[in-house]
Amino acid sequence: MSILKTPASAKLIIGFFLNDKSIAEHIINRLQNLFGDIDIISSWFNFDRTNYYETEMGSPLFRRIAVFKKLIKQTDLADIKLATNNLEKEETDSDKRRVNIDPGYMLAERFVLATGKNFSHRIYIGKKVYADLTLIYKKNNFSFLPWTYPDYKSRQLVDFLSIVRKKYMLDLKKHNEKAGYFIS
Repeated sequence: MSILKTPASAKLIIGFFLNDKSIAEHIINRLQNLFGDIDIISSWFNFDRTNYYETEMGSPLFRRIAVFKKLIKQTDLADIKLATNNLEKEETDSDKRRVNIDPGYMLAERFVLATGKNFSHRIYIGKKVYADLTLIYKKNNFSFLPWTYPDYKSRQLVDFLSIVRKKYMLDLKKHNEKAGYFIS
């Protein structure tokens, strides 16, 4: 019989992409109002996906990633996705989204994104939300999966997530020490 353990706290990471960079600070402020202080924010990444979003949002599209200070429970991801979906709706102009927001979390061994779209590799986590295992961490590096989005395969983005993972590991150690757990 396996021994059930409380899952590790996770580092909240929210990526967003948009066509109009001038609204980025507004979006960042809205995210901070919802989820607390930002720990790290990325520079701009080129958005590398199909034309799927360009019809609605225009072109070119640009991505930024906000990493939040407070660690979260993994079970919070569905509620976080619902909150970011509401924010997207509030930022809609003439029935077209101005921003697409992708919440997820970092653990020592993986990076997970939330989505409302079911697919064979996605696990239902409640409230009409699925968890997408986007990257796995092994042998001191992130590994792609057959379904990893092209922009999450870019060297620039993976390098950024590697920095986030190092920060998360430090935060997790402090969090566990504060709670009376010790990591060897």
